[in-house]
Amino acid sequence: MSTTPPRPRASLLLLAYLGFVSLGLPDSLLGVGWPSIRGDFDVPTEAVGWVLTAGTVGYLTSSVLAGFTLARVGVGALLAGSTLLASLALTGYSVSPTLAVLVGCALLVGLGSGAVDSGLNAYAAGAFGPRHMNWLHAFFGLGVAIGPLIMTGVLSAGLVWRWGYGIVAAAQLVLAIAFALTVRAWQRGVPADTAVDAAGTEGAGIAPAASAVVRVPVRETLRLPAVWSGLLAFALYVAIEVSAGLWAFLLLTEGRGLSAAVAGGCVSAYWGSLFVGRIVQGVVAERLGSSLVLRASLAGMAVGAALIAIPGPAALAVLGLVVVGFAAAPVFPLLTLTTADRVGPAHTDRAIGLQIGASGIGAALVPAALGVLIGNTSVEVLGSALVVLALGLIALYEWGARRPSAGPSAAVVLPAQPDGDQTSGPVRPVVDGR
Repeated sequence: MSTTPPRPRASLLLLAYLGFVSLGLPDSLLGVGWPSIRGDFDVPTEAVGWVLTAGTVGYLTSSVLAGFTLARVGVGALLAGSTLLASLALTGYSVSPTLAVLVGCALLVGLGSGAVDSGLNAYAAGAFGPRHMNWLHAFFGLGVAIGPLIMTGVLSAGLVWRWGYGIVAAAQLVLAIAFALTVRAWQRGVPADTAVDAAGTEGAGIAPAASAVVRVPVRETLRLPAVWSGLLAFALYVAIEVSAGLWAFLLLTEGRGLSAAVAGGCVSAYWGSLFVGRIVQGVVAERLGSSLVLRASLAGMAVGAALIAIPGPAALAVLGLVVVGFAAAPVFPLLTLTTADRVGPAHTDRAIGLQIGASGIGAALVPAALGVLIGNTSVEVLGSALVVLALGLIALYEWGARRPSAGPSAAVVLPAQPDGDQTSGPVRPVVDGR
């Protein structure tokens, strides 16, 4: 048996990387551009909440629906259309005459981004191995880092903030055209005679992204306990990642006495450890297998959270943050990659879309709830809260890993024809190779 995933097409791999970079770009433009936007529209600082809320609603809506529409429109068409929508909406940013129009464009950007996120994750889960899955998510962080540089460069050149959104809109348009030109290639995906599980083990059957999975009723997907445990796991993971990054500055300054400049650098180190961890552990996961790396990473997150929770010098909390970031790095991509193992290939696309939506909910609700808790107690409660969340995530993963798979009936597929059309053919089950 081969232990190496099939080599993905270089053109699709490049487009997938660029797609993840493009996801991060719009998210980080607003932070640098908002003071100028607020001044142009003569609105208060807190009005940014309307923009953020609209974007979140659009993202959650499309990420959930994308999993249910992939089988109908195909991943290539979904990526092309969603990226084009995001480009048009960002163009709308650059010409918006009022805040209300900007809020409407934020909703459209969220709709496009959520569909691209779910579509790329669903495709990558079947077509790419653990290394590329981790690196794809690392490149989202690269996009988040590039966005502020674009807006800063625009403002430093004496141009208005609208140029920043215009530049990103043009980049999204070029990417949409590239997706449109490769629609058939996305449909063909990986070779049809090979199925590779998350650990890189060759099995009998066809990878989900390379085949036409027999449609099953939505209610069957929603009845699977593994789907619901997966949703909660994604929500908890993203809650930990975002909460640590959001409240670490307050902990290090008010709780541990660091200066604002030093604390800011430490928070940057946290995000940097997440990026580096995905680059490094992508290779490790491909060699050791996803299950082993996931268990080690989840344990590392709990250890890092415990270091943050221990009262002591600021250096201890900073070490905990870096440990949490590095350990957490492969969790999101590997949980996505192993979705088919938990729910079966017939339910994978839907489950991934739901998981992406759940992650958005976790990123919004839990950090906000922690803010209320901190406001009513002290910032030192952050470490304890992260420990509880990390232990809950470990318990969820172990519970899901020990449940039986969705069974052969959920894994029946029809081989894709060479031209990517989903026509009839001999039926055979995909064997779970875990």
